[in-house]
Amino acid sequence: MKKIIPLLASLLFINCNSDDSSTTTPVEQMYFPPIGSTTWETKTIESLDWNRSEVQPLLDYLELKHTKGFIILHNGKIVIENYFNGHTANDTWQWNSAGKTLTASTIGIAQQENLMNINTRVSQYLGTGWTSEPLEKENLITSRHLLTMTSGINDESDLVILPNLTYLADAGTRWSYHNVFQKLMDVVAASTGQTFENYFNSKLKNKIGMDGFWNNGVIYKIYHSNTRSMARFGLLAMNKGKWNNEQIINQTYFNESISTSQNINPSYGYLWWLNGKFNFMLPGGQTSYTGSIVPNAPAEMYAAMGAADQRIYVVPSKKIVIVRMGEASNPANPSFAVSGFDNELWEKINAVIN
Repeated sequence: MKKIIPLLASLLFINCNSDDSSTTTPVEQMYFPPIGSTTWETKTIESLDWNRSEVQPLLDYLELKHTKGFIILHNGKIVIENYFNGHTANDTWQWNSAGKTLTASTIGIAQQENLMNINTRVSQYLGTGWTSEPLEKENLITSRHLLTMTSGINDESDLVILPNLTYLADAGTRWSYHNVFQKLMDVVAASTGQTFENYFNSKLKNKIGMDGFWNNGVIYKIYHSNTRSMARFGLLAMNKGKWNNEQIINQTYFNESISTSQNINPSYGYLWWLNGKFNFMLPGGQTSYTGSIVPNAPAEMYAAMGAADQRIYVVPSKKIVIVRMGEASNPANPSFAVSGFDNELWEKINAVIN
């Protein structure tokens, strides 16, 4: 027995030395561009072993489809950044409904500060009579219903004025894409005691170094920014509401935002679109379509989507954020649609990254 113990010790020593001599590839830390600076680190196509020969076909397609700004981030660093059709890095452009995700994020921040609760009826913040529904029906509507497009308010008109906010269905029983979501901005203002924009700027925009501004559109406030600011928000979204070392949006709430929020349209969260579900519904109708929103995109992708193909695609497992700003890819169909453009664009992107 005395002879076996030294032998075991020798084997353990050899094994420890063997483990110590092994090398591991260091994990690249997530990069966050500095606040108040135009500095943004980059990385090359070659360093990621992506396909350089497929980049130009992607860029040609983007230009053909009336794109103005396009960025791909990997682990926070810029891999591709291009501007087209006279647009520059400093020019601003509207997010359209992609900016709904900014509203959802701001709601989450107000809730984590205990200023409001998404499960409380909206009339508690805005007072009764904020709709033209019977009071007992109006009192069914919570902020969560506005976040999930299930308020039940009549969606015949896009213009959110009191006479148009009439009863169609009980809250929670019907999914319908409608601009009444903007009442969430009023909920933030009422619950925080300041304008929505001031609260958004101090709690979100300034913390991640975005530029931009809210502007009154034809039917609701629309956010405008440069393309890099859109990418900054996409980076925050990829990190589940965390920027560098600060959890700006509560992670539990953010995870709810990018999960199926109701059982009518599984491809919709809290104003985020979700890929990879078994069916989806689109704005402007009650038809349920089988399959994923963007079949060519990764099933895990979640996206901010707006009219004229404003897009933020987020794919955490690949550590990528993709931003597209511009005019409608198909001028004959400028309104929001999960169009053939998304699928065609992802075919081009896949040729580069896979």
